[in-house]
Amino acid sequence: MAHAHQHHGPHAHHAHAHSHAVSRKLTVATVANLVIVASELGIGLWADSLSLVGDALHNLTDAVALLLALAAVQLARRPATQKKSFGYQRAGILAAFINGGLLLAFTAWIFVEAFQRLRDPHPVHTVAMLVTATIALIVNTATAVSLHSDGRDDVNIRSAVIHMIGDALSSAGIIVAALLIRFTGAMEWDAIISMVIGVLILWSAYGILRETVNLLLEGTPSGIDPDAVTASLGSIDGVLGVHHVHIWALGPSSPALSAHLMVGDIPLSSTTRVLDDVKAMLEHDYRIAHTTIQFEFALCAEDDPYCVPFVR
Repeated sequence: MAHAHQHHGPHAHHAHAHSHAVSRKLTVATVANLVIVASELGIGLWADSLSLVGDALHNLTDAVALLLALAAVQLARRPATQKKSFGYQRAGILAAFINGGLLLAFTAWIFVEAFQRLRDPHPVHTVAMLVTATIALIVNTATAVSLHSDGRDDVNIRSAVIHMIGDALSSAGIIVAALLIRFTGAMEWDAIISMVIGVLILWSAYGILRETVNLLLEGTPSGIDPDAVTASLGSIDGVLGVHHVHIWALGPSSPALSAHLMVGDIPLSSTTRVLDDVKAMLEHDYRIAHTTIQFEFALCAEDDPYCVPFVR
């Protein structure tokens, strides 16, 4: 068996520097988000605006999301131990799962309160809504933009970005509600926009929970097609068959793979070149750097449904 780890040298140094940069961004975003929470909550209670109070609680949930993301990044940097041989990389997935659960719980409260406001509309202070929501829109948009590139390959950071995008949209909705109330005098718009915010939260929570549950259950990370990976493995010169391909995630941005490769009756020393080609292809094409490859000096058995033979 050949067991290949590629988490050292320049790649590891780059990952370490990247995690520090992400930590700084998350710290700034968390502080900014907490300031928005305090402002929206205080002004929302004074203005009697459910949409502002709801957005404040939404932002509070997002502040927790950012704190969890920050903690996950810090934990992922901790070295592996004998008892935790893969380190704490999966802390990010767990953090994203908790985020999704918190969002669902918060949404239930928003809908209940909004329905009550529709039956009994309350007068609101629209100028306070406009000013506060505009500031929140600017801060949330800036935060989402700053973290966007870091969230492409990390479900934990991506969940925080989705939170920020949802906040920006809900802030825009509050601005629209305030304008509609000023022009129409219908206080119901505050509750209606609150329910729209709730739908946005449900949408983001569903996506986060779906992906994190998949990863916690050792599912294949999104964006990786197992059939395509199997075909790519079979295209390597010297590989005659592929079976027992398993792809999962050690962490939010750390896909891993194990597979059995059939190489026929060849000398053991000949597998070095095959292994190098396999590792290079997986890291370049699929960003899979952690691999466990077992060579089998035979061909696929006819009755093995999990073995894919490749004839050249």
